[in-house]
Amino acid sequence: MQDKQDKRRTFQEAQQSHQQVTDMYSAIEKTAPNYGTELKHVKQEVNEAFQQIQSALVTASEHQREQLKQFEQDIQAIVNEVNSDDY
Repeated sequence: MQDKQDKRRTFQEAQQSHQQVTDMYSAIEKTAPNYGTELKHVKQEVNEAFQQIQSALVTASEHQREQLKQFEQDIQAIVNEVNSDDY
């Protein structure tokens, strides 16, 4: 029973990290004076989210694995977008 709870918990942590990244990124205003600081926070959250996802993938069910891969793709899209804006 503990194993199932651990799997659920690691998946939920990955899910929450994914949500935090997407929420933070969508709230950033590129013209705001604190854009650099906000972007730095997003990058930290991205790193944490990738770690959470990798951790959850180890024990994920097939259904969870599909969702985790989607989370990973969503976050990678944000990274790509941020990187394309950096000159």
